[in-house]
Amino acid sequence: MTATIEPKIIKERLPSASARLSLVPTGSVPGLLDGAWWPRSRDLLREIPTLTDALDACWGRLTHVTVNPAHWPVIPRKVPVTGHTVHVGWFADEQDPNKVILFSYTVGRLDLLVIPPETEPAAAARLMAAATVPGGSRASSGLMADEAMSHDAAEARGREEEWETDGGAASAAGAAIGILSPP
Repeated sequence: MTATIEPKIIKERLPSASARLSLVPTGSVPGLLDGAWWPRSRDLLREIPTLTDALDACWGRLTHVTVNPAHWPVIPRKVPVTGHTVHVGWFADEQDPNKVILFSYTVGRLDLLVIPPETEPAAAARLMAAATVPGGSRASSGLMADEAMSHDAAEARGREEEWETDGGAASAAGAAIGILSPP
């Protein structure tokens, strides 16, 4: 006698890590940004549920999200989250590519800097701190440009220090002096 057991297919959200999110302190002077979000991927179907889990309890039920499609390869129209659905929209020219706008019926609107998933932790920490300055006047793209310039300058200093410690400047200077001085 043979028994066939049909497996039950259970569709449930995979457990995910908590959202990497930093918000301006409650009651602060309003600024251009209300905080920063550092998603783990560029998959909105995976990332929005994690974001709503973090915000729904303290901020109110998240109902709509808008993004700029520059950094999101797929933009779903609706994302199922715990207990409801979040509608997703996009604006190519009108919205900063480094910002996500969140809407709630109860509280209103939050503008968050989106830190690219591949960002190094130290850079992400600096960006999160910069985006949560009460009354901050820097836009998302401005903060990202500042961080890129800071990273480039630090990288150049590192290359120069490496060159100096490997005998680059001293050896080159000594060789030039030896060539120019008479025997």
